[in-house]
Amino acid sequence: MLVFHWVNTLNSQISEKGADLKIAFVSGNRETLPNAVIPIGLLYIMSSTPDCHEKVLIDVCFDDDPHAALRDKLQALQPDLVAISMRNIQNNDYSGLSDNLAYYAALIKTSKAACPAPVVLGGSGFSVMPRELMERLEPDYGVSGEGENAFPQLVSALDDGGNGIDTIGALYYWQDGALVINPRPPEFLDMTTLAFPDRSLVDDYYYEEWGIDSVQTKRGCPLRCDYCTYPIIEGRKGRVRTPESVVDEMYEALDARPEINHFFIVDSVFNLPKSHAKNVCRELIRRKWRTNWTCYANPLGFDEEFAQLAYESGCAGMEIGSDSGCDHVLQKLRKGFTVEHIRRLHDICSNAGVPDCHTFILGTQGETMDDVRQTIDFIVDLDPHSAILMVWVDDYETLDPKLRKQRMIFRDEINTMLVDHQHDFPHWSMPGLGINFDEDLFRALRRTGRHGPIWQHLRGPIERNIQTA
Repeated sequence: MLVFHWVNTLNSQISEKGADLKIAFVSGNRETLPNAVIPIGLLYIMSSTPDCHEKVLIDVCFDDDPHAALRDKLQALQPDLVAISMRNIQNNDYSGLSDNLAYYAALIKTSKAACPAPVVLGGSGFSVMPRELMERLEPDYGVSGEGENAFPQLVSALDDGGNGIDTIGALYYWQDGALVINPRPPEFLDMTTLAFPDRSLVDDYYYEEWGIDSVQTKRGCPLRCDYCTYPIIEGRKGRVRTPESVVDEMYEALDARPEINHFFIVDSVFNLPKSHAKNVCRELIRRKWRTNWTCYANPLGFDEEFAQLAYESGCAGMEIGSDSGCDHVLQKLRKGFTVEHIRRLHDICSNAGVPDCHTFILGTQGETMDDVRQTIDFIVDLDPHSAILMVWVDDYETLDPKLRKQRMIFRDEINTMLVDHQHDFPHWSMPGLGINFDEDLFRALRRTGRHGPIWQHLRGPIERNIQTA
């Protein structure tokens, strides 16, 4: 039984070195476009793991050869447990569909060759299709969804000879060659108990080159967008932190890392529930917050009061998942809003002085080229501060080459149309085509002192900037 093989291995190592475990937390993410993001999720997990254990962060984002770097660090460290965080299945720009799976398979292989420690795989990418990824990548354990409770419980169970491993919610593991899947826990994490991450562990280069930090104010999304993975990862029940705790963490981060020039609120949708978002803004205003921030927003529940509070508290822009300019496509995607809701949000943002960037996903299941053209016409008429155009890719295409080949025909037709008209849309980004989305452009803008998400600067500098020198 494989699970007990690893338990016996751990017990042998613990008896030699003492009662506590040495744990390597590996951030495998290597995406730096449009900017490199600190491994905030993994840092939250590390802070939730008891301090009696030795915890080491290994971040391979900037290593020329991530596999060699991981091998060397694990060989030197010889940890008792290796926890690998998988942020995305696909690349962030929706290109290179299979690269990430092959890459993470190689990371796991490298880890097992470098040291005998069992490998735990988790993170948002893993949580989208945990069963398939356990079978494809073959880690020893997998934690699906939130890990702040499950991972420390796994550590405790392994430290105790494997007792209680079958009670850990949403844990995946092998036993007698078969995959065992524990049921999800009945309750999600109480966000008021979330421990602050230790940003002193973060590679200085994140702050020196980009200066962007992340903060999470809540989890859980009640919306039912057809393709979205947030409810799979975080559940549908909304759970919020207190505004005081959120702002405390932001000030603590700024004290620890004075190079920070921008915060991104990584909530799936910051303005829902709107009472929570407004209270966070009020707390930022009350405490005289002076560093720009950006968030994701949704047309539902978006009102003038929120936009004004956001502006007064330092919001430099909002990213909106508008997705389509066709009401029937929005209905099929179960977005819950119409194009008129999108227009209203844009008008409110414009009046409040908050730049808006709308993301549109072209070619979703059942769309036609006429639908795509209608969406393009809608964006032209809307004229938001910026727009990001993605072409739809199903996550399961990474596992099904036949499905990928079928959908590539439609994607190629859409991409051809976008390339033919790219000069008509100078303020739009098309990541999959490298249009207004490349490292040279981003680096040039950063060198001129323009901070935060790059879409904010494609029309030129934002006139209002509350960031103090």
